[in-house]
Amino acid sequence: MAARPYWRGYLKLSLVSCPIALYPAASSSERIAFRQINKKTGNRLRQQLVDDVTREPVEGEDKGRGYEIAKNTYLPIDDEELEALKIDSSQTIDIDRFVPRAQIDERYFESPYYIAPDDKVAQEAFAVIREAMRDKKMVALARVVLSKRERVIMLQPWDKGLMGTTLRYPYEIRDEKPVFDEIPDVKVPAEMLKLADHIVESKKGDFDPSQFVDHYEEAVVELIRRKRAGLPAEPQKTSPTAPNVVSLMDALRRSIAEETGAKAPAAAKSAAKKGSKRIAGQGEMLLPIEGKKPKEEAKPVARPASRKKAG
Repeated sequence: MAARPYWRGYLKLSLVSCPIALYPAASSSERIAFRQINKKTGNRLRQQLVDDVTREPVEGEDKGRGYEIAKNTYLPIDDEELEALKIDSSQTIDIDRFVPRAQIDERYFESPYYIAPDDKVAQEAFAVIREAMRDKKMVALARVVLSKRERVIMLQPWDKGLMGTTLRYPYEIRDEKPVFDEIPDVKVPAEMLKLADHIVESKKGDFDPSQFVDHYEEAVVELIRRKRAGLPAEPQKTSPTAPNVVSLMDALRRSIAEETGAKAPAAAKSAAKKGSKRIAGQGEMLLPIEGKKPKEEAKPVARPASRKKAG
């Protein structure tokens, strides 16, 4: 069952229009969330609005908006006055132009939304607009009012619907030059580049978001689990700090050696670890269950002298 629409209106291309619904395509509700509490009582804290001059609490019905026209002088703006500003993009996503997707600078991307037809009558017109973009391999640029702001939105075919991504305005994008200008021009030696290329090639793969793991979130969940069970918080294991690189060429060579070793078969890695060889067909030993001591008989059986050179 689809979530409740975030916005309802019309998608318009020239004289063709159809009712649509817009749904958020991303959510942060699954993340662990904390409440502010009073450490003395354990009770939850509530924020309260306070008048900046009188320091008196302000009730919800007295809260309003104001535009600062001078220091500590505000021009009141009512919600009704903002609602009365009915520009076209308040109710209609009107497509202005079509552009190649590759031309859009990724720094402008903001929030993604799913867009679907809002009734059965709209499905044919919606499909025509969607398939025209798919056929021409173009994306559409339009305007829409969301959260009392007019935003530019990029539309692209997405499965049976459309994906709408709001775009930032140019004034919201910071210039990269102050950050990058001080980086010197470095000519990379061909041998170093060849080694780095080899490392990149060894780590090459396909984009698979299912492999994304939020390790910090997992650590927080484990912390909560242990505290609920009355157990002390367990210090998290941290990776050793990176060693100081004396020779970049040496570091590249060692990186390749480590990558090669990481991809070696498990039996070969085990043999290289202690200089011992495993019997062909011998299975992996099971690790002891946490909290129990490993049994003495779990140790590997000594190999017969006649099999020492096997494998």
